[in-house]
Amino acid sequence: MGKSIRIGIIGSGGIAGEHAKYYKQIEDVQIVAVADILPGRADQFIERWGLQGAIGFDDHRRLLDLDLDGVSICTPNVAHHRTTIDALSAGKHVMLEKPMSVTLDEAIEMVQISKKTGNILNVGFQPRYDPNMGIIKNLIQNGELGKVYYVETGGGRRRGMPGGTFIRQEIAGAGAMADIGCYSLDMALNALGYPKPLTVSAYTSNHFGTNPKYHSESGAFNVEDFGVAIIRFEGDIVLNFKTSWAMHMDTLGATMFLGTDAGMKITPAGSGPWSGVWDGKVGSISLFHDIQGHHTESAIPLISHQLNVFEEKIKDFVSAVREGKPAPIPGEQVLRNQAILDGILRSSQSKKEVDIHIPELD
Repeated sequence: MGKSIRIGIIGSGGIAGEHAKYYKQIEDVQIVAVADILPGRADQFIERWGLQGAIGFDDHRRLLDLDLDGVSICTPNVAHHRTTIDALSAGKHVMLEKPMSVTLDEAIEMVQISKKTGNILNVGFQPRYDPNMGIIKNLIQNGELGKVYYVETGGGRRRGMPGGTFIRQEIAGAGAMADIGCYSLDMALNALGYPKPLTVSAYTSNHFGTNPKYHSESGAFNVEDFGVAIIRFEGDIVLNFKTSWAMHMDTLGATMFLGTDAGMKITPAGSGPWSGVWDGKVGSISLFHDIQGHHTESAIPLISHQLNVFEEKIKDFVSAVREGKPAPIPGEQVLRNQAILDGILRSSQSKKEVDIHIPELD
């Protein structure tokens, strides 16, 4: 199989279990340590997942002193920046859960350290591994739509507000925009080739989260549960972005790409109050075009598959580490996703359009 890979996990919450599950299924991969800031939690995680021989720490810096090839960072959002910087500086490759960071400045520093050290910074957007996401990207990149000038994306749950660390700004940094909105952005921007964002005009609110009628932790809820933004990009592209954890509506609409030669509409799979966002699978793809002057709608056949996209994410990271390949979903690219989220929060707070400045990174 090749070189044995030694992995550490920083943060032992729910998502860390998914990382552990799939690392355990890969030959010659060993989880040797887990760190969690809460005393005893790392040891409990090790026991729960049967990680024989693994060491538990309550300080991630002690974990990073070990001989490790890579780490999965599964901490609350506000800790992504510090733990990633420390891990990269300690010579470890990083598999980072989304969102990349809280602010654009944090993301810039993370990418700079990755470039300086030569260590991978990979960001966890597992929906990319759905082969139907590949269909969407291929149609756009192959010119089937002509020049794309307008995109509309986002997701809306009628009722799907999380609790705990997700709803506290001091821990999460942001709400629905960072939690589920970043998936929508990655879907659209990856298909477009991640163009450079220039400006953002945004609005956010939290009418549902702060109302005890709708949320049991309303007194602690201080992030947004709804947001909408208009983003302008280089290449004269505009994106209408909207995301909601809760609303009095069944949907915020399909994702649409409008091009000079054709348009494409995509719907997410799934049903129920927690569905309707792009952290899952593709439900349908339709192409709108003209054939001999006739308005035509063509259904694009979906690829039927049994891939577990989260498993594919972990396998791809391990493969990159083992074979010395670039990050499969590089932080340098996702930096532009984070720049938009940062701009949305700045614009919504100032109630005006804001510029996005991303420096050239050597």
